[in-house]
Amino acid sequence: MGTISLEGMAFFAHHGCFNEEQAIGTQFVVDLHVDADVSRASDSDNIRDAVNYQTLYDIVKKEMDTPSHLLEHVAGRIARSTMEKMAKVEQVTVRVAKLNPPLGGQVQQSSVCITCKEKGAIA
Repeated sequence: MGTISLEGMAFFAHHGCFNEEQAIGTQFVVDLHVDADVSRASDSDNIRDAVNYQTLYDIVKKEMDTPSHLLEHVAGRIARSTMEKMAKVEQVTVRVAKLNPPLGGQVQQSSVCITCKEKGAIA
């Protein structure tokens, strides 16, 4: 078993409960960690035996392009989509952070972290 991580993926997206957030958009950072059996890829050095990093990124990008009110919803969609589309993945943990959230004071970021261990099941 191994963990593959894509960290610090930056996106400009339109997530938030306020109309202004959905209209104007803001910056987000996503970290994705997937657990998978990497033994075959570690022996073969063949991309066909590995979890494809580009596919992981494309899943995150697609879900970040779809507006949501809640970070929980965005993170859940990313986790479920990763589990559904990546057969080799046994567990996924995703963290979605909104930079400079509009909370009435100086806050660097707000974030949600979700783990999915079974197809479609958020832990």
